[in-house]
This record gives sequence, structure tokens and C-alpha cells, in this order.
Amino acid sequence: MKKPGGAEKKKVRRSPGVASNGSNNTPPRKQGVKKDVFQLFAEKVRDHKGLVSRWAVLQETRVEYFRGKDFVAFVRNHSELKDILESDRDLEPEDIANTLLKKNLLVRCDRVVKTLRPGKKKLSSWPAHLEIYHDQVFSDNDAFFAWAFVKRRPLWQTLLSFFWPVVTLAICLFPVYPHWAKLLILYTCAGLLLLILCLLFIRALIFGAIWVVFGKRVWFFPNILAEEATLQDLFQFWPQKDEGERPKWTARLFYAIAAVVVILLLRHHAPDEAARARYQKRVSNIIDDVLEWSPRQALSGMMETVVNATDSNDNPIDDSKAGSEKVAFTDHLDEETFPKEESEDATGNSRR
Repeated sequence: MKKPGGAEKKKVRRSPGVASNGSNNTPPRKQGVKKDVFQLFAEKVRDHKGLVSRWAVLQETRVEYFRGKDFVAFVRNHSELKDILESDRDLEPEDIANTLLKKNLLVRCDRVVKTLRPGKKKLSSWPAHLEIYHDQVFSDNDAFFAWAFVKRRPLWQTLLSFFWPVVTLAICLFPVYPHWAKLLILYTCAGLLLLILCLLFIRALIFGAIWVVFGKRVWFFPNILAEEATLQDLFQFWPQKDEGERPKWTARLFYAIAAVVVILLLRHHAPDEAARARYQKRVSNIIDDVLEWSPRQALSGMMETVVNATDSNDNPIDDSKAGSEKVAFTDHLDEETFPKEESEDATGNSRR
């Protein structure tokens, strides 16, 4: 029986994958963003130890830079790295460098000091201060190039950034360490400090002796005081080649005489054994106070102060009585110890 006024509903079959509006609502697959091959190449080259690089200051910013001729030699000697460029692997080192400059992965720099310093025959091979060059085109003739992207931080640096606050807190808690830990830290730090001072003294002594006798500038551990040196360059033992002009014999003789005079003055005004013993005792007392301090001593000292203050506040009258009794007892004791003896002499005059 049909409903009055009603209409029959027709069944409509819908094809799979087709929506009611006739359009496909299936979301498109997200395609992974492919990293630039030149960016990968630059990161690989920068992390490679075969390319010699240094640190310098570029417009108040420390940057890592290399020389153009070193880059060309590096790419030619390590052609396997060019496989990262895929279709551009056949490019020459100059073309690769120009592409890196266009992509702002490199920036060409120039030395700030372009004049020879007194006593120098040529400019420094690795200047410490740079400026941006006006023409950003690759060249291997006395050209420097600095990396313009942030280097990926290795895992050990990330762990070290979390470790430094712990070290700072441990340094602040040094007074509450046990005695054996304080001694261990004291002797370790004193030993390292003594090692550094001895190394600097022997280094300067060797330099002065060779400079006075032979007129050569020989610095062992040449980068030990360099701020821009890496950890690997910091412990480089072999000295660099002397690029300066040989000093005159008059200057060498003058400094030799000055050194002898300074040594004689220091020897003459050196403290004697008694003064040295006093200084050593004073320093030892200071060190012992730091090493032997403990929270228990601090708390005991605070408790004694509190007890004394409480007693003085609770019994002010007793203290005054005790003070007066002490004064009277002292006067009586003086009279007994030194009695006032009076005697009369033969003339009848009294005499104490």
C-alpha cells in the first residue's frame, strides 16, 4: 500500500571513490621536501678534515674560512664528494664555488690589513680580521671564503650544554664537599695551573735563547695562546716557519743584557728564608680554613652566638651584679697583694 501523497524512493548506487558532489576527496600524498644537493655538499666539505680552515673576525662575528687555492686542491683530491651533486658532479671546482656563492652558502672575504707590518716580508697567510669583498666571484689568487650557514651542532656539544649548569652548581657547593674531595680538587687544579705556567715559562725561555743566539723566532706550541685556534690546532707542537726579518745584533745584545740585569735584580730583592716561611704559613692557614670548614662548624658557631645572646638578654641584672662583684673582688685582691704599710721613722713622720 502506498502512502498518500508520498513518492517512492529510488535507490541510487554510488560508484566507489566518488563523492556525492562528484569530486575525489582523497587527500594528495605529501611529497618530502628534498634538500639542496649543494647544501649537502657544503656541509660535507665543511666537516671534512682535509680542507684547511681557520677562524677569524668578520664584521664583529667569528667565522670559519678557507683559501680559494686550498678549496680547488681539496675538490680535485676528493672527487668522491662530487657524487653528492648528482647531475652536477661534472662541474669544475670553480663552478661549484660560484654556485655556492650564488646560493649564499659562501661569502668571499678580503683581509683588512693590506700593508706590510714593520719587519715582515709578506702578508700573513691567515689573517685574523676579514671584510666582505665587493665582487662575489670565486678566485684562487689570495682570496678567502667564509661559510655563511650555521654548522650542525654535534651530539657532544648538545650534551655539554646541559652539563655546564651541573658543573657550575658543583663549583658553588665546593665548601660542603668532604675533606678528601676538597684535597683532590685542590691538588688537581694546582697541578694543572703549575703545568700551564711551566709550559709557558719553558716556551718563552726557549724562544728567548734561540732569538738571542741565532736570531730565529721559534715558538713551540705556537697556538697555545690563540683565541681563534681550534682544539686540534691548540696542541700543535711543531713551530711555524719564521716569516719575519732577522733582527739586528744590537737589538739581540740589548735584550740579552736587559734579561741579565732583571735576573740579578730579582735575585737581590728576593725574600729571605724567614719571610718565605711567613708567607707560606699565611697561605697554608688560608687554605686550611677553606678545607676544614664544614656546615657543622657553621651551625655550632651560630648556636653558640644564639645561646650567648639569650643569656645576656635573660639575666641583665645578674650580669651587672657579677660585674660589680668582680670589680670589688679585684680591688680586695689588690689590697691583699699590695698592702698599704705605714711606718714611722725616727723623726716621727709617717711613711708608706
